Amino acid sequence: MIKSKKFRTWGPALLAMLGLYLVGKIEAQLDAGAHIGDSQATMLKSTAAQEPTSNVGLNVGDIAPDLEFESPDGKKLKLSSLRGKVVLIDFWASWCMPCRRENPNVVNAYEKYRKAKFKDAKGFEIYSVSLDKSRDRWVSAIEQDKLDWKYHVSDLGGWNSEPAKIYGVRSIPYSLLIDADGKILAKNLRGTGLHMALDELIEGF
Repeated sequence: MIKSKKFRTWGPALLAMLGLYLVGKIEAQLDAGAHIGDSQATMLKSTAAQEPTSNVGLNVGDIAPDLEFESPDGKKLKLSSLRGKVVLIDFWASWCMPCRRENPNVVNAYEKYRKAKFKDAKGFEIYSVSLDKSRDRWVSAIEQDKLDWKYHVSDLGGWNSEPAKIYGVRSIPYSLLIDADGKILAKNLRGTGLHMALDELIEGF
């Protein structure tokens, strides 16, 4: 009887105290978990901030937009397949007299630098984009001007050429020099300017 009375007197109080203790422990664990979550989120944000990001665009420092168009023999040639090399993207046309006058300089640069040893690249290549409408005239100009590199493409669209639209080309000749990662280094290089830009990238011949 005495035990029964004590239980009835202290039982509710003990249960209440136990409940408060358990609630406190749960809240502490939840709070700790929240802090861990905050810490992990901060670390993720920090990691994301440290990761380099490159934007595709047309400004110096941007990654040049990829191109994939047909060669004279109908084979599709992709600009990004030349990653690892320094590339001159050259917009021209057979009917463009300033382009034809610049072609000997481009040929000279190709012969001079294609076997050069580059600091951060495996070589030099030219990706020529023609704004011709006639395949025959395009091919004839390639042969006449001795543009002996492999990468010649065109959609034969003239000024409505899709690659010209992608690059915002409004006049030709027009060129962009990109590095081994596809990043634009310089734009509209002509004459000795092209050679000077390439000289900065090589270790020797």
